Amino acid sequence: MTAKILSLVRWQDILDVLLVTVILYRVLLIIKGTKAAQMLIGVGVLFLAFVLSKYLGLYTIDWIVQSLWAQIVLAIIILFQPEIRRTLAQMGEARFLPSFTTAEELRSLEEIVKASVALANRKIGALIVIEKETNLKDFIEMGTQLDAKVSRELLLSIFHPSSPIHDGAVIIRGNRIIAAGCFLPLALSADISRAFGTRHRAGIGLTEETDAVVIIVSEETGGITTAVSGNLQKNVDIAALRNFLTETFIKSQEMKK
Repeated sequence: MTAKILSLVRWQDILDVLLVTVILYRVLLIIKGTKAAQMLIGVGVLFLAFVLSKYLGLYTIDWIVQSLWAQIVLAIIILFQPEIRRTLAQMGEARFLPSFTTAEELRSLEEIVKASVALANRKIGALIVIEKETNLKDFIEMGTQLDAKVSRELLLSIFHPSSPIHDGAVIIRGNRIIAAGCFLPLALSADISRAFGTRHRAGIGLTEETDAVVIIVSEETGGITTAVSGNLQKNVDIAALRNFLTETFIKSQEMKK
């Protein structure tokens, strides 16, 4: 019996299942920890209500769900728009991370940490973007292209109030500052605290669309905030920032090898 069933399975069927599994896994990784995950649970509850209404003979609920089904599909597309856009961007532009040595990566990350703390101590606003797998060329093209080695001194110079390119984001790829004065998409959600200004909304907005890591320094409070996948971590100190960057860029790459 088992042999007969196996004989009916084509290699295309196995490939089909594997591709669907990989796609679903990637989608779940992208929405993990975001509001989209909560919305997905809500959709699952609604689907469960639809199945139970048929099984238990709850005709009113069944009629309501069936009447709204077409609108639900459209609502899902609208609600998941940031996640869908980010998923398509990662699938279309995913690339291997730059092949730097661990020593070079550690030095660059340490320079970023030192610059962030120095800017925070002087209450100089800053927006530092570190590119991961999603290519940020669309945002790079809108800024001033530099292609310079990452250093504390250069970052301090860029964000100094007298600098003509201080009002914007710096984008870092590997151990190079690719561009400065870049404008990022603002997050417009009403759920974001009014205490957050344009820099914080820009950091959230970019991380909702890409897998980039953003460091935000507030010029009002001197506080350091990190943004990943649309989530903010406020009041980060030097040790926490160093550990966060090391975990994100060094240890994650070692696990992939």
